[in-house]
Amino acid sequence: MKRKHPGRACMREHLEHGVLYFSFPLLDEMAGTFVHGFSSRVGGVSERELAAMNLSFSRGDDPERVRTNFRRMADAVGFDVEKMVFSYQTHTNHVRVVTEEDCGKGYLRERDYQDVDGMVTDVPGLVLVTFYADCVPLFFVDPVHRAVGLSHSGWRGTVSDIAGETVHRMAKQYGTRPEELLTAIGPSICQDCYEVSEDVIGQVRLAYEEPLWPQLFTEKGNGKYQLNLWEACRQNLLRAGVAPEHIQVTDLCTCCNPDIFFSHRASHGKRGNLAAFLGVR
Repeated sequence: MKRKHPGRACMREHLEHGVLYFSFPLLDEMAGTFVHGFSSRVGGVSERELAAMNLSFSRGDDPERVRTNFRRMADAVGFDVEKMVFSYQTHTNHVRVVTEEDCGKGYLRERDYQDVDGMVTDVPGLVLVTFYADCVPLFFVDPVHRAVGLSHSGWRGTVSDIAGETVHRMAKQYGTRPEELLTAIGPSICQDCYEVSEDVIGQVRLAYEEPLWPQLFTEKGNGKYQLNLWEACRQNLLRAGVAPEHIQVTDLCTCCNPDIFFSHRASHGKRGNLAAFLGVR
């Protein structure tokens, strides 16, 4: 496996019953109160370009295979598969408050909402689920008020600051204090792999102050740039009031590790979906 910081691995690997998933040491410290994990493509039953742990019903997979994959993930990470609540991702910065009435939506029954890229909850037993194949998963844990948030941040969600929106929603809904949050930026595409065009960088320039630009992107020429979504999301968390020592950044790139993760860029769109899981025990 290719790590971006060899010798100081950030994320922990877990292999349970043949299922490989990853966790953050910062959040593992609260494992008695919260459950979290990020899937790999290892340990499922899907086939061909979806092999093996595809966690999407919308990629042309056999639904029974997808359900089997979810059951395997739930058993490995340690939660009730029927208590999951799915996002409905459309690259917005919309954050939904998830309640007991949402239990099972996306897995057991249809979702009655759209345009939801972030979710928050304080309901014990519910597990928030968001989906990925290069975009950035953002984990939020409030150990004081026993609340969590999970958000999907592609470049659009990043420049529209879904990280800040999630923090603000948790503060309003649960009394969360940003400086008490524990947060993590999960496996996603790294700067070396993420080439974008001038129009994307134009949005980045509008969203961030000029002194930050050298940390966020480098110019390649011919109107192409390399964008650092990890650093952009970290800056969003800092702007929202999260303490620097309470932000853990992944060392795993989905595009650098196509044998371990699904990557839209590496596969040219022929892939399944990964998923992030987060809940209150």
